[in-house]
Amino acid sequence: MSITVERPTDIHRSAHAPAARTAGCRILRRHTIVTTDGMDGVLRVAAELRACGGLVKEMAVDVREGVGCSELTCSVSMTAEEAAEFATRLRALPSVESVDPY
Repeated sequence: MSITVERPTDIHRSAHAPAARTAGCRILRRHTIVTTDGMDGVLRVAAELRACGGLVKEMAVDVREGVGCSELTCSVSMTAEEAAEFATRLRALPSVESVDPY
């Protein structure tokens, strides 16, 4: 004989949790950051990402000689609220042209 006990919160849970429940959840969020000033611009962004501590899980940089803009792609573990603050913080850097989540 076996007995299965389900928690009441699991029985009525919908496939899409309300925003209030998911707002504080940390997930990996990918961003593409376009910078100017070549390697100096990328290093400014990298220093700002370093200030995030261990939340940056991956980062890739594309800097090419003779091209006006460079691209930095990163995955950062953060909540939705932190993601908005993150984008605002990076856009404040003088060499950042855009911060786009994808």
